[in-house]
Amino acid sequence: MGRILLRGAAILACAVITACASVEDVKPWQKGELARQEMTFDGDRLEKAFSEHIYSSKEGASGGSDVGGGGCGCN
Repeated sequence: MGRILLRGAAILACAVITACASVEDVKPWQKGELARQEMTFDGDRLEKAFSEHIYSSKEGASGGSDVGGGGCGCN
């Protein structure tokens, strides 16, 4: 039974590696779609600055936006 599971895991690992190897390159004409503002992690800079202001107001301190914490939730 253990050999069957080991073989199955090996076959699954090979399938995953093969699937990852077939990823296509991004063509130059496709890069315009990826450069849109909606595709960024941060989104709108003004909205991010506003969210950081709200976060620092809740925490009662400046900075530390990378650290999770509580806060009362009031503005």
